Amino acid sequence: MSIMESFSLSGKVAIVTGASRGLGQAMAIALAEAGADIVGVSRSSDQTETKKMVESLNRRYLELRMDLKDSSNTSSIIDKSVESFGKIDILVNNAGIIRRAPATQYAEKDWDEVMTVNLKSVFVLSQRFARYVIERKTRGKIINIASMLSFQGGILTTAYTVSKHGIVGLTKVLANELAPYGINVNAIAPGYMATKNTEPLRMDESRNREILSRIPMGRWGDPEDLKGVVVFLASSASDYVTGAVIPVDGGWLCR
Repeated sequence: MSIMESFSLSGKVAIVTGASRGLGQAMAIALAEAGADIVGVSRSSDQTETKKMVESLNRRYLELRMDLKDSSNTSSIIDKSVESFGKIDILVNNAGIIRRAPATQYAEKDWDEVMTVNLKSVFVLSQRFARYVIERKTRGKIINIASMLSFQGGILTTAYTVSKHGIVGLTKVLANELAPYGINVNAIAPGYMATKNTEPLRMDESRNREILSRIPMGRWGDPEDLKGVVVFLASSASDYVTGAVIPVDGGWLCR
């Protein structure tokens, strides 16, 4: 197999959570550009734009509306994906939420919701996916979305920071346990990306200036900056890569 062929996802099926916009949308389109059919999962009822862009690439798109705050939905994601496409090869755990408040005032309800969506649903969906791949006796790729706050504490983001530290631990333990079954588990740690989640930071002139001053590349990341790494981790080009956390941060962590 040539190096370019090893990056092809032709004939593969990928589940992408949080696919309606931002990072999830960009990664879904990237996987489709590489040849994969896409199962888009979102709590939003409007995945029209993502669906249209994927189908314009002559790839199939299954739209699932699911609220991952209810972890019982995860089994149906696997079932409906297999029912529609006959198989699943790739799982991208991208969906996430953030709640901002001082730690001394952080609401228990907000803690529970963030931890459920950002961490528990990732574990449960990964578990279901792994069981499916093991039963099918084939290869599988799990790609989790970490954060700069997987490495740092942050401010006003208690539950989000804890959940993203947890994603790194979950990635590593699943990589250890699932490697014998041909399942690679890795994570992408996006830097400061221009998405809805970071809008409050970008609208704060002082904080925005501080962030940009630390990024060697001098700009906020764009969702499209994740396209290359997600295709790499989803493809056979990364078959000997597991348990890795790859920053895509414009150099933030090395400053």
